[in-house]
Amino acid sequence: MSPRLKQAKRAVAAEAARIMATEGQRNYLAAKQKAADRLGISTALALPSNKEVESALKSYQNLYGSELRHEHLQQLRAAALEAMDFLELFQPKLVGPVLDGTADHHSRVSLHVFSETPDEINLYLMENGIPYREENRRIRCHTGKHRDLALLITEAGDVTIELCLFSSKDLRQPPPSPVDGRPQRRAGRQAVRLLQMRSDKQWGQRCSIEI
Repeated sequence: MSPRLKQAKRAVAAEAARIMATEGQRNYLAAKQKAADRLGISTALALPSNKEVESALKSYQNLYGSELRHEHLQQLRAAALEAMDFLELFQPKLVGPVLDGTADHHSRVSLHVFSETPDEINLYLMENGIPYREENRRIRCHTGKHRDLALLITEAGDVTIELCLFSSKDLRQPPPSPVDGRPQRRAGRQAVRLLQMRSDKQWGQRCSIEI
């Protein structure tokens, strides 16, 4: 790859990261295409990988991060823990931006939940007086094929929580990550609690260095 093409890909990755950080865009391909269009760069030649955009996004957020963003991320993780405690019967796992730390004010708390039938979770929410709405999302499987995933969306204060409904047999095989195609990272309740503690400690160390 020529140096000029590498530079173009880095520019697109940086602009796509800025779009995702400031405009609430969570679709990597859409962000890359929009970035390339803004920069006047051919999408056929210089689209970076999703992993490169994610790396640029983390760099952008670290550079322009603030105490407010850190507090919001911790608020989202706290909401995730409350929901996971409530949904303990369905072995909830946290995934996505709230887990990897790239969440912003547009991000949902995304949980994978598992049951023998989807109706079990619907009924559980209704029995406990939890209002929700239904959505669908198409995801890629390990076979390369796609499947439609049922989502239940509910609100916890000003935090939106999406429950991605999986069967019990899917517990040990996460779907491919939209970022790098590897099995998607999942975290149980104890791992999320440890992540919160570690994040607060790292933020405190960063603030003391800056002071």
